[in-house]
Amino acid sequence: MRGKFITLEGMDGAGKSSHIDNILATLRNRGLEVVATREPGGTELGEKLRELLLHQAMHAETETLLMFAARREHIAEVIEPALAHGAWVVSDRFTDASFAYQCGGRGVERSKVEVLEQWVQQHLQPDLTLLFDVPVEVSVARLAAARTPDKFERESAEFFRRIRNGYLSRAEAHPQRFRLIDGNRPLEVVRQEVVNILKDFCA
Repeated sequence: MRGKFITLEGMDGAGKSSHIDNILATLRNRGLEVVATREPGGTELGEKLRELLLHQAMHAETETLLMFAARREHIAEVIEPALAHGAWVVSDRFTDASFAYQCGGRGVERSKVEVLEQWVQQHLQPDLTLLFDVPVEVSVARLAAARTPDKFERESAEFFRRIRNGYLSRAEAHPQRFRLIDGNRPLEVVRQEVVNILKDFCA
């Protein structure tokens, strides 16, 4: 039986990374084989491209093309083989991030990203997307107190506002797979909501 594909999304500072370990544990405790991965990255080539994407200045369309190059490798080497094997895949970001960051944040034409989406992943889409959402001011404050920022995390509040709007628009367009999670609450409250979502999804 083919596995399920779960993605975690949200702008930097939304708190999704705080829940990855708990999500993996919740699924594994149900006896599922789970593959954890991330974007950009997930493969040897993808991790090399990740370093360029997070730290090297480049044209917005170059950034978009490299994101999808890393994604193509990710799908071919990790995601599709795992799903075909029957494993569940949990990825920290996927194509929704490109619509939020490259279309929303950078202003790349949506039609161009849609062409890349179809070419690179064909019919592959997540079965469930957990979108962690916080006000832009909360995201910016969290990033200011965090580790050394990458080039995305150094962007302006307006950049993050466009990203947030991009994510919310994407969620509105695909309500069947998105679950919107208010990340501006105590960690344990958010964690319990995520566990409940996963239990319902696995039922």
